[in-house]
Amino acid sequence: MTMAIDSLPSDLSEYRLGLRVWLEEHRGELEPETPPVTHEETLFAGIGVSGAMWQAGWKRAGWPEIVGGLGGGDTYRATYYDEISRAGFELPDTDFSLEVIGPALIHFAPHLAEAYFSRYLAGEEIWGQGFSEPDAGSDLASLRTKGVIEGDEIVVDGQKVWTSHGQFAKRFLTLVRTGTTESRHRGISALLIDAATPGIETNALVFASGIEEMSESFYDGARVPIDRMIGGEGDGWKVAMHMLQYERSMYAAQRQALLSLRLRQMTEALEYYGVDDTAANAIGAAWLYIQQVRARAIVSVRRLEAGDTLGPEASADKILLARAEQALYEVARHMPRSAFVFADGAEKWRQTWWYSRATSIFGGAGEIQRSIVADRVLQLPSETVG
Repeated sequence: MTMAIDSLPSDLSEYRLGLRVWLEEHRGELEPETPPVTHEETLFAGIGVSGAMWQAGWKRAGWPEIVGGLGGGDTYRATYYDEISRAGFELPDTDFSLEVIGPALIHFAPHLAEAYFSRYLAGEEIWGQGFSEPDAGSDLASLRTKGVIEGDEIVVDGQKVWTSHGQFAKRFLTLVRTGTTESRHRGISALLIDAATPGIETNALVFASGIEEMSESFYDGARVPIDRMIGGEGDGWKVAMHMLQYERSMYAAQRQALLSLRLRQMTEALEYYGVDDTAANAIGAAWLYIQQVRARAIVSVRRLEAGDTLGPEASADKILLARAEQALYEVARHMPRSAFVFADGAEKWRQTWWYSRATSIFGGAGEIQRSIVADRVLQLPSETVG
């Protein structure tokens, strides 16, 4: 696809309107010949659209020139996701991880970002985020995957789990422990590791729904060049906290755009069966929850663009998003029960309903997020026993 824009529009409204018009004019070129059916087909169809938007220049807005971007701030990227979803196109799941990994890589290791990140942006590669371990989920400071420095290499041994689409990943942004177990967050380093490195084995994890969305990886003496370290030795916690800001705020901006698309699709599906007052109320409640996420995400993204550091208050974004996700997919329950459970056309909604039950757990459990807001934002008094 030929370049549509080669310089950044000076005004965000000009960019939004131009993108909106262009998407409508080129809809036929972007839509797949046959609608994707499986999760994998949907993923790669989305990556295809994302790659085309990069080649056309629209997706380059908001990214710095060192990674092939046109410049501009975070609000340009949030606007891009808004308009893609508004036009009815699915955001590929890889774009959610891209927004978490990219800003940290650019900030802490611009040489690695310049060398590799544009391939991820252009849809030529999929990357994974290797943080969680079997015994280190919410408590990231307890991770045990070791990284032993030997000359100009780091030897990695351990296991990572729950890596989104890691079975397709070309590279992993991985946290390893280069210090002692007792050093907790002070002894963690971040690495960009090629998935094809000898000593790495990656297996897809099959969900109860049959979807292979995540993976586990085993590291057995994998040797990584030391120049693949992101930041310096022991800077892994700083990298993770930088990423967390985007995982809470920009992720919420992306997700509310996708949820708005999902609500339109679900409402159309319900109209086939008839929308009674109860279903209409559920649709209205879901819409209001999504708007709360949107309003909060706009504030957070503008703060990121201004260079602010998002602290514990970003936990509110995660709480609101989980509530909106669950409210949205509860709308599907207002189909006739036989249709929701058995109809072929409702399979997508059954799967996403089940998946939504976990949104208040993964990425930081809701109870933990509420405790953070209570203790560190509202500064409520601690509970006393007796």
